[in-house]
Amino acid sequence: MKNEKIAIIGAGRFGFAIAKRLSSKGAEVLVIDSTLSVIQEISDDVAFAVCADATNKRALEAENIIDFDTVIIAIGNDFEARLLCAANLLDMKIKRIVCRTLGENQKLILQKMGITEFLSPEDEVGTLLADRLMNPNILTYLQLPDEYRIAEVLTPSLIVGMTIEEVNFRDNYRISLITIRRTEQDSTQYELPEEHIIGVPENSTKVKENDIFVLFGKSSDIDIFINANQ
Repeated sequence: MKNEKIAIIGAGRFGFAIAKRLSSKGAEVLVIDSTLSVIQEISDDVAFAVCADATNKRALEAENIIDFDTVIIAIGNDFEARLLCAANLLDMKIKRIVCRTLGENQKLILQKMGITEFLSPEDEVGTLLADRLMNPNILTYLQLPDEYRIAEVLTPSLIVGMTIEEVNFRDNYRISLITIRRTEQDSTQYELPEEHIIGVPENSTKVKENDIFVLFGKSSDIDIFINANQ
């Protein structure tokens, strides 16, 4: 299977992080940014890094952007530059365009242009932060369609010492336990604690303090599980 070819336009903190992550996952990544120092910094982490003006259609054509499976517009605060870039990519009939948005008004304008996929890091971070403030046991989660999510949850105190069978995630809470992340201290006090993945936990596995459950289920059911056992 061929590697996914992904171009990222704009290598600020957000675009930089996405580029490095996608590259580490095996994607063939092209980064385009108008700041030379940024391109020099990221050049060792991606397949291609080019200093160019992405609002210039000829500059995009020169990089064969049409050959890429996905183009992500990750430009930060310059909305005009994002619009011009999006217009160029739409005109070139790029297969898949994903655009960063900062607020609903920007999203609406881009939708009117024909963009259908969006990244809103500020909204996503804000949502996660709000959830964590409301429920500190939720460390992070991946939101899925139909109100389902995969969540990393710090073990509620009331089930510490119980077995997985006694907790009975599926019947009692309508959620599934995927695995457990467990940090254990080595035999000597001078060794740093090491984190391990339990794999598929056995029914006889006992829950320990500071275990992190990886759970799948509806958001409301995960909340019920946490609140019932705090």
